[in-house]
Amino acid sequence: MIPAKYTQLIFSFFLSIFMSCVVSGVSVFNTTGLIDGFFGLWMTAWLKSWVVAFPTILIVAPLTRRLVGKLVRNASV
Repeated sequence: MIPAKYTQLIFSFFLSIFMSCVVSGVSVFNTTGLIDGFFGLWMTAWLKSWVVAFPTILIVAPLTRRLVGKLVRNASV
């Protein structure tokens, strides 16, 4: 099993895979429609998207957490 200290890294890894796959699929479909070779185009676009998405999530996630922390009120009553 993977140590808990890598939780955020693994979360970012899988989030980047799933999100870049969905977004690239929608983008390729909107551009080409359902054509012969669609899957190959999608996987090429996905790989290129994932190479950008993973490091971006690693950088943007902590900034987003801080922003949300400033926008959300504490639950203490």
